[in-house]
Amino acid sequence: MEWPISEVARMSGVTARTLRHYDETGLLTPSRTGAGGHRFYEERQILRLQQILVLRALGVGLPEIGRILSEQVDEVEALRGHRRRLLAERDRLDALAGSVFRAIAALEQSRKDGRPMTINRPENLFEGVEPSQYEENMREFPGLAAELGRRAAGMSQADADAAHRARTARMIRLAELMAAGHPAGAEPVQAEIDAQYRALAGLRAVSAEEYRAIGRACVDNDTWHAAYEAIAPGLAAYQHDAIEVYAAARLS
Repeated sequence: MEWPISEVARMSGVTARTLRHYDETGLLTPSRTGAGGHRFYEERQILRLQQILVLRALGVGLPEIGRILSEQVDEVEALRGHRRRLLAERDRLDALAGSVFRAIAALEQSRKDGRPMTINRPENLFEGVEPSQYEENMREFPGLAAELGRRAAGMSQADADAAHRARTARMIRLAELMAAGHPAGAEPVQAEIDAQYRALAGLRAVSAEEYRAIGRACVDNDTWHAAYEAIAPGLAAYQHDAIEVYAAARLS
């Protein structure tokens, strides 16, 4: 049995344009190409597409997906591995949702009492957040990723966790400024962005365009976007806008 590209797009929710891109890059070759260039897919290609989409949902980039699929031999074992990853991701998201719920409850109680929020166990805010995800998604910025990898290799797990918590704490401070109604260009917001920039620049020189690209990744990179939105809805765009203001004012 085979399905035309339009039907595969409808079933999977993947656009025909994306399916054509997968074909052009060798990630998913159709079973045959008919007259007029129309692509058709059989069961084996549908199963491969499912694996691609599962790995994409887990935040794996397309080049890495291609490597994984080219190296796997047994499809059943591959699917079992994908299932294990999904279950682990489910557990991580459950923990992350719980930490966000506790943060919401603390914020709501502080507003009800008319006093600043007190976090009795700050480590709860970081449950479900994987320290490795930040470095993993820096692959879009190879120069910084290489330096991060070099630094991380010399870090103990405790140091790596502390660095990750410091980054997440900066995200939380930015969320508090957003909740307080400060525009992206406000001085306290720009001070936080400056601290973030200086942390990156401490690794290597970061140009205005590269910093803007990092700001865009906060919105466009699915994993980064989810991390920001888990802390506060709208935070990804707020971070992006604040970086744009900073880059235009201080780096141009």
